[in-house]
Amino acid sequence: MGRIREIKKRMIAVSNIERITKTMQLIATAKFTTALTRTTATKPYTEKIRQLVGEVSAAAGDVEHPLLASPPEKTNRQLLLVITSDRGLCGAYNGSVLRKAMVKVRDLRESNTEIILETSGKKAVGFFKFQRIPVAERHTIGDKPAYEDVNHLATRYIKEFSEGKYDAISVAYMRYESNARQIPEIMKLLPLSTDAVEEVESSGAPQANYDFSPSSEELLDALLPLTVKTSLFQAFNDAVVSEQIMRMVAMKAATENAKDLSKTLRRQFNRARQTQITTELMEVIAGSAALE
Repeated sequence: MGRIREIKKRMIAVSNIERITKTMQLIATAKFTTALTRTTATKPYTEKIRQLVGEVSAAAGDVEHPLLASPPEKTNRQLLLVITSDRGLCGAYNGSVLRKAMVKVRDLRESNTEIILETSGKKAVGFFKFQRIPVAERHTIGDKPAYEDVNHLATRYIKEFSEGKYDAISVAYMRYESNARQIPEIMKLLPLSTDAVEEVESSGAPQANYDFSPSSEELLDALLPLTVKTSLFQAFNDAVVSEQIMRMVAMKAATENAKDLSKTLRRQFNRARQTQITTELMEVIAGSAALE
């Protein structure tokens, strides 16, 4: 009787867990759909801005700009922004990003470079507190990144980098490629990568002949800060999409596991119940035989 009662309690608990995980899966699916719409809408703009910067830089020749190169005087100090989630139950999302960030931290420490950490998301704060690594600043962007908030953060990064406070500024986040592929990545935010310029120069395709008005320096003064801001905004959007899709997958797996466990417990309950009924019948038969 005690075993039947125990199995029944477990069946009720598993049923409650299944309902919770199913609800969380549906919520994550709705948030994923919304976040995917935002990130797919901003990605072409971000890529086009980087392409335009590459074309203008290639056409202008050797153009110097403070955002394209590290400060002339090295400070041996770099800033790393780590983007994680505020909540758990999203599979390997936070673990993958934090492992990638720790590799960067260890590499910088081995090269005797001071690392300044900033975080977005409570999971990163808890992790670095456990690792006893100080966090300089914590940002709260949320599940719906607003461009105004990211613009304010990027503007500060541009100002501090231009003043020579850091040799480089990087972002650790989960890059979204497709529903089946999300990649933890360290993106160098500043100085801006010259990959776009090199792609234009090595593509072999006919390059446009630009007649700059205003000058190329003035155009880059407007385009390069915009590139930094859009790249950081895209990183936040990718992080939110990756978080929701990994939570959706994790909750779907948890729901299916709960269903399988519920079936197993149902079989155990039926067997235990049948065993109890058989035992009671044997006792009645034995008692009746003893009276004869």
